[in-house]
Amino acid sequence: MQESDESLAVALFSEIFMADQLARTRLAKALPKGMELSHFTVLNQLARGNQERTPAQLARTLNVTRGAMTNTLNRLEWAGHIHVRPDWDDARRKLVSISPAGRAARAAALAAVLPVVTEVVRAIGQDRARAVLPILREMRLGLTPTDARRDIVDRKVFVRE
Repeated sequence: MQESDESLAVALFSEIFMADQLARTRLAKALPKGMELSHFTVLNQLARGNQERTPAQLARTLNVTRGAMTNTLNRLEWAGHIHVRPDWDDARRKLVSISPAGRAARAAALAAVLPVVTEVVRAIGQDRARAVLPILREMRLGLTPTDARRDIVDRKVFVRE
């Protein structure tokens, strides 16, 4: 007997939610002292894009409120991991970039979490991990709000395979 769409959807998302919770817990424990997962995520976005972003763009991309992003950016700026400057073309906006100290902090965090994520890939196998990536990317894009999707596609983070 075939599963109904509803029960398949519930099973799929239950697995995703549990994997997300377990991954976040393990990664948070592996991060260097004082680094939170939200900090690492923002530093990773800024380092990968290698361009200035507005707080609103970061909030949309990471699917958090502007208030949550402001809080994270304030902490990162206080730590010296980012630079925040006015947008000279639009005085109402700010632009955020990663600092050299932020690149070093991201590198240290990446070195700390790599053993955790590498262990997972080894356990399931490289071929299976590679095979599921396009499916997860497609799901992520489908779940991404339209305005954030534009930012993702513009920055070529999502490449349909």
